[in-house]
Amino acid sequence: MEILNLISLLSAALTLVYSFLVLSFIRGWHKLIYFIPKKSLPKTKVSIIVAARDEELNIGKTIDDLIAQNYPEVLTEIIIIDDHSTDRTADIVLSYADKKVKLIKLNEDRALNSYKKKAIQTAIGTCSGDLIITTDADCRMGENWLATIVELYEEKDYKMISSPVAYFQEKNLFERLQSLEFLYLIGLGASTIGNNEPSTCNGANLAYEKNTFYEVGGFQGIDDLASGDDELLLHKIAAKYPDKIGFLKNSDAIVYTHAKENLSSFIQQRKRWASKSTRYKNKAIIVLGVFVWVFNLSILANFITGLFLPGFLIITFYQLLVKMILESLFLWKITGFAKRRSLMILIPVLNVLHILYIIYIGIAGNSGKYNWKGRMVR
Repeated sequence: MEILNLISLLSAALTLVYSFLVLSFIRGWHKLIYFIPKKSLPKTKVSIIVAARDEELNIGKTIDDLIAQNYPEVLTEIIIIDDHSTDRTADIVLSYADKKVKLIKLNEDRALNSYKKKAIQTAIGTCSGDLIITTDADCRMGENWLATIVELYEEKDYKMISSPVAYFQEKNLFERLQSLEFLYLIGLGASTIGNNEPSTCNGANLAYEKNTFYEVGGFQGIDDLASGDDELLLHKIAAKYPDKIGFLKNSDAIVYTHAKENLSSFIQQRKRWASKSTRYKNKAIIVLGVFVWVFNLSILANFITGLFLPGFLIITFYQLLVKMILESLFLWKITGFAKRRSLMILIPVLNVLHILYIIYIGIAGNSGKYNWKGRMVR
């Protein structure tokens, strides 16, 4: 009985702290003001950079969307870096040469661990824009995407702007669950920026000044890690300009991409994302991640113990209830922003599966290698 009381108190403490954490996310999201563009005449030269590897099925659609942007052509530069593709990616990009789409072929004869950072850095070294905007070769965006980003940049004078990314065109329950979980991650990154404590962002929709990129040393010091062209760069810029990081809360700025088709590719992607945590210099972010992992582990441990000692099932129930209610409150606003409220019905399922996912990825993502674009990297 004493052990049960002790574990109950410990579980209650973990749940209470987690509650304050999620409430801080809700607060951060609310602090972000929905940006309404004044549609003023832009003056910023922009370089849109896309690193592509074996994307013949997607790259044409992405380029079409970039060309169709409601932004002055004279102020727009589109650069596609072909990262040693083995398909027709480069040929498709070359077919857009008359639309002033530039192709750079990455020609590295030595093995690298971070081809994507090398690709982006190579493009930045040749680009003419003052504002760099990165997206991925399988992304889609509306015609006002670029103009909305630039107007926020010109109005607020941010050094870096994180913008929203969402999944779309889901084909099954697994992909819809990913969409809801991904919106949680995007909302989490946005809320930390709203709280002036930037932690996460997504390179599929990221803007930063070219001068600032060089001022913080670019990818130097993080170029040995395959991932991190987004979050680790965010941390470098935030360390120097803590008040100059913005999140673009506007639906026109959303970039859309697809969820992973199977569990294996999903796990590989999340292992890649989690691997960046080993290089976080902001220890508060690491402590936060460890705490979330311990909290989820406590729920699983209480459930397993409850199979033998029923009293622990009550503890598990209350932990799950609090977790589900608070995360639902957070996701209610995020899904509303993304116009995906219908996904909220999946919260009970996601809430349980997410516990197992967090525990597994917390270990797997910080150990060993993973597959990315046909390469084994770390």
